[in-house]
Amino acid sequence: MHAVDVAIHGRGAVASSLALALNQQGLRVAVSAPDPANAARTDVRAYALNRASRRLLQQLKVWEALPADAVTAVHDMDVRGDGGAHLGFSSWGQCVDALAWIVDAPALDAALQQALQFAPLVQHLALIPDAPLRVFADGKDSVSRASLPVRWERHAYGHTAIAARLASQEPHANVAHQWFRAPDVLALLPFDRPAAGRSFALVWSLPRHEAERLMQLDTAAFEGELNHAAVGGPPGLRLTSERATWPLALASAVPVCGAGWVLIGDAAHVVHPLAGQGLNLGLGDVQALADTLRQREAWRALGDERLLHRYARERAWPVWAMSRLTDALVHGFASNNNWLRELRNRGMGLVDRAAPVKRWLATQALEG
Repeated sequence: MHAVDVAIHGRGAVASSLALALNQQGLRVAVSAPDPANAARTDVRAYALNRASRRLLQQLKVWEALPADAVTAVHDMDVRGDGGAHLGFSSWGQCVDALAWIVDAPALDAALQQALQFAPLVQHLALIPDAPLRVFADGKDSVSRASLPVRWERHAYGHTAIAARLASQEPHANVAHQWFRAPDVLALLPFDRPAAGRSFALVWSLPRHEAERLMQLDTAAFEGELNHAAVGGPPGLRLTSERATWPLALASAVPVCGAGWVLIGDAAHVVHPLAGQGLNLGLGDVQALADTLRQREAWRALGDERLLHRYARERAWPVWAMSRLTDALVHGFASNNNWLRELRNRGMGLVDRAAPVKRWLATQALEG
């Protein structure tokens, strides 16, 4: 007899969220123990969470445990092209309280770990035991994935993301800023750490060689380049943290499940961060898998392959659509071709004037 019902390989937000969700169903869960080495690392990441992700974290009793300054609502989005084009979204136009919520990554991880301490059916283990269902949620560089009959299809963009925390001379006013142009994509996400009301989380995607050049600059020189790139955005941006980088790619696992096992989160799919949907996709996996297991027939085993294929079918379209959308945006704004540049900027302008289209796009992003 197995000591646990579900074994989760992984220790990040997706793995922890699934462990909490399955604990609520009365399932015995083993999840990878936190890595002590991570405690000493400075994490400058921030997540842009949609309404669906927020709803899941509320169900898990995690959202309310987040510190007030670790969550910042996005009320407006200001998107610019590279030819004067502009696209704006507002929570007022959508009749919602926020378009997204920017969440401090370390604070979310801490809140999840704290919640797990009060989950009586969850065990943190260094060595994950065998179980009727094994879930692999150990990220895009998953080592355990290699032991499965899975083909990992990865297409490198040749770009690198730079992340950091910033402060501005003026209040962020809960506005997110984004610039789409050839060859970079720059995002400034409103944040309240370390300076309440005046901070931003930076995600800057650039060709690898350009990112390497920027990372070699001292603080003052980097700030100068950043402020030049963020023309029309918040003034006087300055670094308040170290800078972090990671390579960007589009990747997916085929298949995502089999008899007794399933892949979720970045272990199953990786998208470009320009739309801020990476963790949202992972938490969407958590919700779908938890629902699938809860709704299974009483006689069906947790690791039943047909049961897991129900989950895979439910997630196939959302993951494929977001992968294709982000990939199309990357390639659409990567070219300096004059006619393509004119086309994409005209398209952005047309969408900005088409209220029904804007509402539909915003709704899709909000609800995942």
